Amino acid sequence: MLLWVALTGCEGVTPPTPVDAAAPDDVPVAPYVPQTAALRRLTQSQYANTVHDLFGDAVVVPRALEPDTSREGSRAVGASEASLSPRGAEQYQDAAYAIAEQVLRDAARRAANVSCTPTGPDDAACAATAVRALGRRAWRRPLTDDEVNALVAVAMRAATTLTDFHRGLEYALATMLQAPDFLYRVELGADAMTGERRFAGYELASRLSYFLWDGPPDDALLDAARDGALDTDAGIAREVDRMLAAPKARRGLRAFVTDWLQLASLDGLSKDATVFPSFSADLGASAREEVLRNAEAFTFDAEGDFRDFFTTRETFVNRRLAALYGVQFPQRDAPVTEFARVTLPTAVPRRGFLGSVAFLALEAHPVSTSPTLRGRFVRQQLLCYSIPAPPVNVNTAIPEPSPSLRTLRQRLERHMSERSCRSCHISLDPIGLSFERFDGIGRFRLDDNGAALDLSGALDGRTYSDEMQFYAALHDHPLLPECVVQRLYRHAWASVETGDQRAEIVRLRTSFAASGYRLRTLLRDIATGPAFRRARAPEATDGGAP
Repeated sequence: MLLWVALTGCEGVTPPTPVDAAAPDDVPVAPYVPQTAALRRLTQSQYANTVHDLFGDAVVVPRALEPDTSREGSRAVGASEASLSPRGAEQYQDAAYAIAEQVLRDAARRAANVSCTPTGPDDAACAATAVRALGRRAWRRPLTDDEVNALVAVAMRAATTLTDFHRGLEYALATMLQAPDFLYRVELGADAMTGERRFAGYELASRLSYFLWDGPPDDALLDAARDGALDTDAGIAREVDRMLAAPKARRGLRAFVTDWLQLASLDGLSKDATVFPSFSADLGASAREEVLRNAEAFTFDAEGDFRDFFTTRETFVNRRLAALYGVQFPQRDAPVTEFARVTLPTAVPRRGFLGSVAFLALEAHPVSTSPTLRGRFVRQQLLCYSIPAPPVNVNTAIPEPSPSLRTLRQRLERHMSERSCRSCHISLDPIGLSFERFDGIGRFRLDDNGAALDLSGALDGRTYSDEMQFYAALHDHPLLPECVVQRLYRHAWASVETGDQRAEIVRLRTSFAASGYRLRTLLRDIATGPAFRRARAPEATDGGAP
């Protein structure tokens, strides 16, 4: 049972609610009530993965597309609420024609996607064969006869005008690729006798694949849906195990970790070159890859306690990261894009994710470290505390260095002496100050402006004297695994949980702990759980049926 510890004096900064965390043993858990079914627009990574899975990695996916919407730090949740602007519709249209042209004007790709040989520009039978095959994969379900006929009519009109069968088929394929059935995950469920809706068949196949693979169902999963294999617990478990063993599962994990740890922000990582002359434009991408490879190793390779992700000495580096970390890169003359697994030296207190450039450089300012940003990240992303933005009129400037205020700790303590600043800084800065031996790009240092560093503090009642002890305190914090469960739940359901879903959160949390905190087991438990197949009907609008 979790011991709740409030953050004293910080108005609006609160630990996770009982929805996400353990409640006293004598509080009954209400039955699970599913969330409302909804259409979800493909995220940019899902769109690109879908195109590449359908037509091959060599197909160029246009970059100018409607940007992702993020809510609660999750693109998956934002996708449930994302609308499409007129400009976005134009971008998807342009992308659809560009992709269709690449697929059907390249001889090898055309042969892979059109199994019949047309007898002429107006061969409607061959067009229908191609449309059915392409449509099943693009729309993640079989097309109806009316849909096939409408798309064949588009192809025939264009083929007759252009006197070219395949040029005409381009228009049909482009129509598919800009349709809601392609751009959105149509997962609304079927009415069940209980008054709920249930996901089954092709909808469940899509739901599983975009969760576990961040991409579309493959032919085997679509066949399982067609044959009714996804209508049984055993059939679902069989497919989920197959999917988790596939290389695409790593892609799915990367999508979750990127959202959870805010790694997409590394794309815009920038530092002042006069302060950090060793900074380079590719450091952010290298840092992102390091974290993702480590997450893969803990989930699929070693399948160990995922909390060790925050304390491990093992990591993956390229030559640039190796130099910054002070380790020998094992491959001489390797390109900067090459990564290798190394063991961090014991002499430097760099461990796990919190010792990585991804965390230390991103949660810092362009010219300095930032204990506030680093502390906020730990509270918010790793322990799931709710932290509001600072008031618009608050003075965020801290005192400049002086003989009496040499270290950042001393300057922040002076800043916190102001009543308007203390309430929130007292909950964030002590955590961030634990990492002051790492500068704004993550290099190790021994002092701050020549002054000794004080790294001591307390994390919700557990004291520590340095970053090594802080890593251990975070590793053992009861909110860490619960936060992982909450974040992954939101990613899988693409929605924010409420009290109605607490029973499933509790089940997953208990199973995660019983497994020894193995993330692969948590992924499987979500995908095979009955709750993942349940939904409420969307509310009726304009007085009509949903």
